[in-house]
Amino acid sequence: MSGTDHILPNSISGSAPKRMPSPYSTTPHPWARIAAEEVVGEMHAYMREHPESELHWQGKMFGVLVVETKEKEYRYLKAFSSVLDGKHEMAGFVPPVFDFTDPNGYFRQQEAIISSMKDPSEERKQKSRLLQRWLFSQYRMLSASGEPKNLLEVFRAEKPILSEEVYFSGERSKAENLPPAGSGECCAPKLLQYALKNQYKPLALAEFWIGAPDARELRQEGYFYGACMGKCRPILRHMLLGIETDDTIEEQLNNEELKKKVRVLYEDDYLLVALKPAGLLTVPGKRDMIDLERCLQELRGLEYVKAVHRLDQDTSGIVVCVKEASLYSVLQKQFSSRKVVKRYEAVVCPQAGCTIMDKGTISLPLLLNPLDRPRQMVDYRYGKPAETRYEVRKRLPNGWVCLNLYPMTGRTHQLRVHCAHPDGLNAPIKGDRLYGKPDSRLFLHAAEIRFSHPVTGSSLKFSVHSEW
Repeated sequence: MSGTDHILPNSISGSAPKRMPSPYSTTPHPWARIAAEEVVGEMHAYMREHPESELHWQGKMFGVLVVETKEKEYRYLKAFSSVLDGKHEMAGFVPPVFDFTDPNGYFRQQEAIISSMKDPSEERKQKSRLLQRWLFSQYRMLSASGEPKNLLEVFRAEKPILSEEVYFSGERSKAENLPPAGSGECCAPKLLQYALKNQYKPLALAEFWIGAPDARELRQEGYFYGACMGKCRPILRHMLLGIETDDTIEEQLNNEELKKKVRVLYEDDYLLVALKPAGLLTVPGKRDMIDLERCLQELRGLEYVKAVHRLDQDTSGIVVCVKEASLYSVLQKQFSSRKVVKRYEAVVCPQAGCTIMDKGTISLPLLLNPLDRPRQMVDYRYGKPAETRYEVRKRLPNGWVCLNLYPMTGRTHQLRVHCAHPDGLNAPIKGDRLYGKPDSRLFLHAAEIRFSHPVTGSSLKFSVHSEW
């Protein structure tokens, strides 16, 4: 065995996974979790020995991959994303897929030539683009089915992934269909590349944050994260060909059980107001998974049901639907003009040292993370304004807090980010697997809604308290 293969801790128990869990899951297999805990302990010791380490002021994503070797032994590999403390390689960690840091290598030499050119110039831009394409061509990603591809080939059929600068510059149509910068440098591709190169069988992956938190993207030590959607998903789709995996982004849900939990709160000739259970999609969107619109069509024998607004899949609560297409835009105008009043109930878990006032307002601009959909991030330059009012309902003995949340705007994941962000409440919603820690469910419930009937104009109010 090499110094890159590590013996699993003695504390592991149970059996190896029968198939590789989804690399996008935030709930890793127990063996991967225990291996991750060992890496966290090692890196904490490293940070104590290196007070100058970047981890003290900007944390980093680390990863482990449990593998079965050719000798039928269980081991684990470990990796860090990109570069750590200026080093592309460190003892005990898997090497990069391609090392472009050699000062005498082609990349660094060409980079120096480009840097010496007059700025800006079209020639410089062209040389920079060609060098970037050359670099992507050097990342030759293996696949379990035996078909290697470089990053240009992997991303050829993908839609362009745009940075905030390109997206808001008005030059979206000119964007090249290239891999995002840094592709191939994340933990998952590095770990799989090493495993496949050495003919190891990948069994379980876990990615986790070590060091100072990242406020912009809401990364925090102690939390596990799925592989990113932008840079990693196309690569992993290729690399995992030939490996039996749980390839769903979410855990598979029992459609029949979810259908039984749907409740109709109100119905007339024009409207359906329903209670959506946590785990059910509001509208069609994911393969083999049922949604609220379809459930209501089947339940009421209707040809047309359309939700006027959406709840996250993990959120439970009240959803207003129309039974006629012409009414959709009428109700949509009420939502866009902020004439609809919504109240959510949530349980939040304050971070250490955090105190939540009895009531207040959170204003943090939100932007879709182009490299990790559907995650949102706080961005003061490009983000759209987002405002949430809150009030404390109850403080629990264990430190958790029950809240009423009133979204004054309707941004994606607004309540979840406003609660979790250190400039918001600094208290992730219990069970938030994107911005906090997974639990039995997301403790967020759309408890009340008030709006005007699109035909009669009468005022309607519906209220259903959460189950906690």
